[in-house]
Amino acid sequence: MADRSSMNWLRRTFLSGGLPDAGDSARIRLQTLVVLRWMAVAGQLVAVLTVNLVLGFPLPLGLCLAVIAASAWLNVFLTLRYRSVMRLPDWQAAVYFAIDLMQLAVLLFLTGGLQNPFVLLFMAPVTISATTLSLRSTIALLLLALVYVTALATVHMPLPWVNGETLELPRLYIIGIWTSLTIGLAFMAAYAWRVAQESRHMSAALAATQAVLSRAQRLSALDGLAAAAAHELGTPLGTISLVSHELERGGQSDTEMKEDLRLIASQAERCREILSRLSRQPSADDMIYSRLPLHALLEEVVRPHSDMDVGFRLDVESDEADGEEPDLWRRPEVLYGLGNFVENAADFAENEVAVTARYSREEIAVEIVDDGPGFGPDVLERLGEPYVTTRPRRKGAPADPEHSHQGMGLGFFIGKTLLERTGATVDIGNREDGPRGARVHVVWPRHLIEADPAFPERAAGGE
Repeated sequence: MADRSSMNWLRRTFLSGGLPDAGDSARIRLQTLVVLRWMAVAGQLVAVLTVNLVLGFPLPLGLCLAVIAASAWLNVFLTLRYRSVMRLPDWQAAVYFAIDLMQLAVLLFLTGGLQNPFVLLFMAPVTISATTLSLRSTIALLLLALVYVTALATVHMPLPWVNGETLELPRLYIIGIWTSLTIGLAFMAAYAWRVAQESRHMSAALAATQAVLSRAQRLSALDGLAAAAAHELGTPLGTISLVSHELERGGQSDTEMKEDLRLIASQAERCREILSRLSRQPSADDMIYSRLPLHALLEEVVRPHSDMDVGFRLDVESDEADGEEPDLWRRPEVLYGLGNFVENAADFAENEVAVTARYSREEIAVEIVDDGPGFGPDVLERLGEPYVTTRPRRKGAPADPEHSHQGMGLGFFIGKTLLERTGATVDIGNREDGPRGARVHVVWPRHLIEADPAFPERAAGGE
């Protein structure tokens, strides 16, 4: 029941907040914000000094330097007040971005408003917010930027220009700049937020996949430890049992009794050594446990779901008349990935789930089909992505979260990701052989998954 218990554990962990949350991982570091602000300060300083000292355009240099200095002093304060590795809460980072927008708006007010080509820099804080902060903070910063852009369209000091001349752009041109900035700000914020949100979802789903794989590997190691312990402890425990029965019957001389007791002590010491060795290297060399025939792997995949209200049909076929059935390594990725697809098929099947393995000299393929309704066209295109699900709660299942079977949209993603890590190609779709139903086709190059006796170290699940 390892596959189903792993999924139940995953659901409980998600519901309790045990796995990394995408929003938490997206919080911006203070050091990143400080570095970006230093870059902005340096750029603004170079631009102001170049316009005034190199090009010779008059501008309120003192006020401009004071505004730039205020941003620099804020950086100094943050550096001295907080540790550089600190991650800012969403609201605090939004406040700092709002301060940056205000500083940029004041600087642009002193240097021509929307006539200043550097007005495009309004996009920087809003775009960064869209990729790191919450949607609410991003919308607030976007609205604030639009307010500044609208105000600068009408209220500003003259654009720095040659002495004795004043550059006034046509009103219609200013309206065009305002329109392009408004559309650009909204588009960049929406685009950046959408891309960042997909990245966060993918990161959280990959973290869930890694957690499931890690737990499956631990469970597999425990299973292997139990199998190896039973295999190696059988002989000494049998000897202890035999000698104990002889002692119970009595009739031995003192010398024989001492020899029997020494034998029991030696066998007990041997048991201790075996357990000590297994605890250091759990199942590392237990070749009997670590490899199994293809049909046995399918049986192990299906066994945890055999109590469901559908039948299972297992077939192993060869493309060659004299083809010998391959042995495979017992890898948690393969067992859990296939088990996840089998469980999903059993949830939707009406009567039967068919699991068919086919092998040749070049590849090994496993196909899982059911006689359920199949995938809808809207879901089919997105299957394999995280948080895509149509799974209902199983009939008769309790409504509490721990036992509820309502999907989180991670099952297909985790199964597909785990199998692809082993070198498999996974194709998900609907049956094309007449009856309705879903179909999952998994194909490996044979050399990637077949157990090779020449490399016993791979039996422990190594790549």
